[in-house]
Amino acid sequence: MSIHDERISSPWKSYYGPNYGYVLEQYELYLQDPNLVDPSVRELFVRWGEPPGEFVADQASATAGNASEARASLANNNIQLDKNMIQKVVAAHQLMLNIRRYGHLGADINPLDLSPKADTKLLEPKTFGLTKQDLEAIPASLIWNNAPSTITNGWEAILRLREIYARSAAYEFTHIHDEQEREWLFKQAESGSFPAPLSAREKEALLERLLQVEMFENFIHKTFVGQKRFSIEGLDMLVPVLDEIVRTVAHDGAQHILMGMAHRGRLNVLAHVLGKPYEKIFSEFHHAPNKALESAKTVNYGWTGDVKYHMGADRAVHEGETVRANITLANNPSHLEFVNSVVEGYTRAAQEDRTKPGYPKQDLHAAVTICVHGDAAFIGEGIVAETLNFNNLDGYRNGGTIHIIANNRLGFTTNSQDSRSTHYASDLAKGFDLPIVHVNADDPEACLAAVRLACEYRLRFNKGFVIDLIGYRRYGHNEMDDPEGTQPLMYKMIRNHPTVSTIYANQLVENNTLTKEQVEGLRNKTAEVLQNAYAAMKKQADKKEKREKQEEFIVPEDVKTSLPIEQLREINLEMLNRPEGFTEYGKLQRILQRRAVSLNDGEKVDWAHAEALAFATILADGTPIRMSGQDSERGTFSHRHIVLNDNVTGEKFSPLHYIPQAKASFAIHNSPLSETAVLGFEYGYNVFSPETFVIWEAQYGDFANVAQVIFDQFISAGRAKWKQKSGIVILLPHGYEGQGPEHSSARLERFLQLSADNNWTVANLTSAAQYFHLLRKQAKMLGSENVRPLVLMAPKSLIRNPRVASHGIEFSEGSFKPVLPQFSLTEAKAQRDKVKRLVFGTGKVMVDIEEALSSAAPSEYEWLRLARIEQLYPFPQAEVERIIKLFPNLEEVVWVQEEPKNMGSWFYMEPRLRALVPNQVSVSYIGRQERASTASGHQEVHVREQQEIITSTLNGQPFESNIVRG
Repeated sequence: MSIHDERISSPWKSYYGPNYGYVLEQYELYLQDPNLVDPSVRELFVRWGEPPGEFVADQASATAGNASEARASLANNNIQLDKNMIQKVVAAHQLMLNIRRYGHLGADINPLDLSPKADTKLLEPKTFGLTKQDLEAIPASLIWNNAPSTITNGWEAILRLREIYARSAAYEFTHIHDEQEREWLFKQAESGSFPAPLSAREKEALLERLLQVEMFENFIHKTFVGQKRFSIEGLDMLVPVLDEIVRTVAHDGAQHILMGMAHRGRLNVLAHVLGKPYEKIFSEFHHAPNKALESAKTVNYGWTGDVKYHMGADRAVHEGETVRANITLANNPSHLEFVNSVVEGYTRAAQEDRTKPGYPKQDLHAAVTICVHGDAAFIGEGIVAETLNFNNLDGYRNGGTIHIIANNRLGFTTNSQDSRSTHYASDLAKGFDLPIVHVNADDPEACLAAVRLACEYRLRFNKGFVIDLIGYRRYGHNEMDDPEGTQPLMYKMIRNHPTVSTIYANQLVENNTLTKEQVEGLRNKTAEVLQNAYAAMKKQADKKEKREKQEEFIVPEDVKTSLPIEQLREINLEMLNRPEGFTEYGKLQRILQRRAVSLNDGEKVDWAHAEALAFATILADGTPIRMSGQDSERGTFSHRHIVLNDNVTGEKFSPLHYIPQAKASFAIHNSPLSETAVLGFEYGYNVFSPETFVIWEAQYGDFANVAQVIFDQFISAGRAKWKQKSGIVILLPHGYEGQGPEHSSARLERFLQLSADNNWTVANLTSAAQYFHLLRKQAKMLGSENVRPLVLMAPKSLIRNPRVASHGIEFSEGSFKPVLPQFSLTEAKAQRDKVKRLVFGTGKVMVDIEEALSSAAPSEYEWLRLARIEQLYPFPQAEVERIIKLFPNLEEVVWVQEEPKNMGSWFYMEPRLRALVPNQVSVSYIGRQERASTASGHQEVHVREQQEIITSTLNGQPFESNIVRG
């Protein structure tokens, strides 16, 4: 049969090499019994008959290049074109694939060799019915497309592949979906560049760094006995690995290198990668007699600090005129892995140019993220999966994070088999299409080779990479912990296991790269540096420390947030323009077009419109905006519509990208279904780029409790612990409307409980104009010493409530008011003398009460006055006190809320109100009773309770026992 037979064109042309051999094998089974093959394959043979035999010779090798080369290769090896030989080629090819896929199971990647030996039958020729003679008869190029020219036959190819995939660096690439990426990775792994080709000088420098790492730990261990340091020992190569990443990505053009890591090894990384002076680190261990007292005094300043192994640092890297980069190690708490999302946000901020309208312009190579993980934490903490999911999302990707698992095979006292269900700690990363290299931390040159592969892959494909650095932990979880009670066998081995510096020094001496005397000289040099630094620290410790100046937070009252009405109208009309040919959804078009007249006399601006005007005017001031959250483009309550979708093409359009007044970028992203990682990302973005107005919006306010670690450890406390400034805005939809326990409360009480040291602003607004002015005020404080995060209880049903909408004059002449009295502050004294009850409250319930009052005659409630607290923290004491003093005959101050008594604002407000009222005035509560759940799940119960709260407030008597007054 000729190779040009028409049957070759379809379907046989899609099969070649070993795949074609598989087809022949299936055809042989088909001849024996058609039922032995899959129905789809059987149909192929019924329709097309026997596969063309000569076609096999032409296609036997996928790498030979053309048919004549394949025939020549087969002929030179005396291979007969029979089905048996094709089956041997298929089996040999499958063996090669198995070595690539499972070679890591037999690799030398564990320094202590504690793991049970994996079954490597799948890597053996005999498993596939192959002998040495079979493989010697097959050209190497038939089974290994990356085979070097020195490898001539299949036996040599398999031996070489076994060597490549079974040494101290093991590869997992077969899960990578993109064929080009996968083949590139295999080619690099099989290229012969492992371990890293280092010059003699580079090897000496590597050894010197390892000695610095080890001797730094030993010095602290002996000098500051019993103090926690979370030693790096057993994973000493982490420092040279980070050195190599920094050097490589800086040479590749990165201007910023952003790092996140937990406490283990942090002091060593601070000293050697971030350049923190030894004497400064030693001073943090050294306790002078008055040190504790001086530290206690700083509590009054709002700067409480943090332990030394949580602190971050910055360092500039300069090499010649072209290599200039800045390394940042982020501050982080003990909550493992949560800092990952924060540094991802740092990196995205560092990559983006926000100076022009539209979405920011991103340069993926301007900044690089490095995340150092613990092995137990990488697989155990859900935040890791959330952060890995950023890998290829438009709003969050950063060109690939280099992940290093500092794998000591322990989680505190828990063994690997008790902490994960996967074979490797890194297996989670496979689901996110990240290549993985497992490398023995006792083989320094293999570790550096893994780094070079990771950096080159990121540079080429703009994707992340995982280096599983497998070592051990020389001491317990901390230096006061005895690990032998929980891991006796492991620590018996560790006691007798040489350090990596010893292993590498011996290797260099044996290879005649260094002499023993040179190695000893490096040790002595390092010891001298450490000793001199300690002496300098001791000398400095005797000097009196300069006391820190008290930091005060002054909320500026003179921030001008209003704008001329004509300017607002001009911007408003620009936001209604659409590109030519844009087809707007008819219903939405009618809704948005109503905004054209909202600023006219007699008209009103609703909540969403006020927000859009605030955003537009902030952009006009030259301040970039970034907003994210679940469904934020449209808005959870279908109110925002800041991004429009063409009803025909589906293309997106945001008016804020095209208004001529804009002088900065506007980015808005529908986030993945994550609160923790996304909020951490946005916080990190804002910290790195403090001039950017960053907003995170929860779909419903109570969903924020999923991100409680970010609130507790970063947003509320970051300034006090690390002097880390942030002006992030948090929008948390909040309000009781009968939607049940999970769609009512944003847990306002938690944010008030976390309020201290003027750490943030907590507000609950009831006016569109108030929202406009507060957003603009927050934006104007960005970058200043006074900036603080803003936590806003955002409305739900109030978004469309006419009582929340505001007249245009309130935007052009008003300003933000911490307290909104629902009466005139200048009313006659005779009227004020009649007031017996003053009701304070916040948020939606106050609008409900006002609505109930609106139908009553003014004289009916002469004894009652209402005031809305719009800013809860910092507590507006002066404004509240001024209102209380207006009423000389006051008998009762009431706090009303719709949340249960043990939630909401009552426990926060009660002592503050009591401190301001005269002795004869009582302070009481009206609202739901204490409950375990935030709200009823029954609409009818909600309605009845809400009415009871309103009735009790206006009548002066509790309506039913469900409502507490007192």
